[in-house]
Order: sequence, then structure tokens, then C-alpha cells
Amino acid sequence: MTAKRSAGLVAVRRRAGAVELLLAHPGGPFFRRKDEGAWTVPKGLVEGDEAPLATAQREWTEETGFALPPGPFVPLGHVIQRGGKRVDAWAVQADVDPAALVSNPFELEWPPRSGRRAEFPEIDRVEWFAPEIASQKILAAQRPLLERALQPEALEALGLA
Repeated sequence: MTAKRSAGLVAVRRRAGAVELLLAHPGGPFFRRKDEGAWTVPKGLVEGDEAPLATAQREWTEETGFALPPGPFVPLGHVIQRGGKRVDAWAVQADVDPAALVSNPFELEWPPRSGRRAEFPEIDRVEWFAPEIASQKILAAQRPLLERALQPEALEALGLA
């Protein structure tokens, strides 16, 4: 069986001279009380022969409801998460209002073995973080993506140097 592959965008902005990163908190009951080490970059599964960058762009819009930033999209490579999933990512300059989040829903049997189905947002909130806070909030396996987005050459390519 082939490991799953996801692709996502790392949104970066400069506010009051400081760089900030946008992270997403997964929706649903399993993450309701989880914070540190639970946040992620907006991402989703690569479908069929879809190009990973196209997946990242599609998922940005589906999971957040935000308009796709114009780019450039700076490649950050990939990481492998604990379960074996590969996550490809690109950095992009964006400045979105977290209060405007509109995430697509998913359905789940909840409570477990109850026979009832409940709907939850894929992402229940997004927030801008300073790099040192973002590093604590994000899933450990995705931390290298943030580090790569903060490299001088990536920030320069984004026009944020």
C-alpha cells in the first residue's frame, strides 16, 4: 500500500516589522482540547495524478475559504509524518483575517458507536503566530516546513526580506 501524500501552503506575512506564520487548528472532537503540537499548515490529500502544488492551492481555498494568494509559491520540499504520510509544502505571502475562516465540513459518527452522525469543520480556527510560538504549536513533523519558510532565501523570494 502506498503512503498517503498531502500538499499545503505555509502563509507568511510581515506585521510591524515581524514575520508571522498562519497555522490551522484541526476541527472535530479529537482535537477540541489539543493545542501545543496539534496545529498544522492548511493541506489536503493529493488526488489521483493532481500536481501537489495544485492540491495545495485547492486545499487552501477549501479548508479556509480564503482567496488564493497570487504567489509566488516558494517550494519548501516535503516532510514525512509519523504515520508515513508525505506532506509537500510551498510558502506564500498572504495577509488574511482569521475571523473570516470558512472551512469545509466533514462528517463523523459521534459519539463513537452511537449510530449518530455529526458534522464538524475541517479547520475550526486559524491564527497568526510569531515563529517561536508557531514552532511550539505545529505538529513536530511539520516544524521543518516552517523553518524552511523562514530561511532568508525563502523570505526574499516572497518579498518579505
